[in-house]
Amino acid sequence: MNFTPLFLPRARNELIEAWEWYEDKQTGLGDKFKKEVFAVIEHITAHPAHYPLKKKPYREALIDVFPYVIIYRALSKEKVIVIQSVFHARRNPRNKYK
Repeated sequence: MNFTPLFLPRARNELIEAWEWYEDKQTGLGDKFKKEVFAVIEHITAHPAHYPLKKKPYREALIDVFPYVIIYRALSKEKVIVIQSVFHARRNPRNKYK
């Protein structure tokens, strides 16, 4: 049974900002970005322990086509994936878990 994704406000804002940035660069690129992010989230919800545990309790899933990492934690009892951040890989890594 798949987990349910839950975006924290920070992650939701990061996703929207990235979508807008890519869409400004090229029409349709923002949609491609969003599609890639949600494909990874779909995999996370099906296999929450697949991605490496980086800083307990957070795991990181890379987006293949775009330089982003999805930072999340799984709440097993509730069957929820809490998406902490949709983090640009070139930003300061110290800000990943803030």
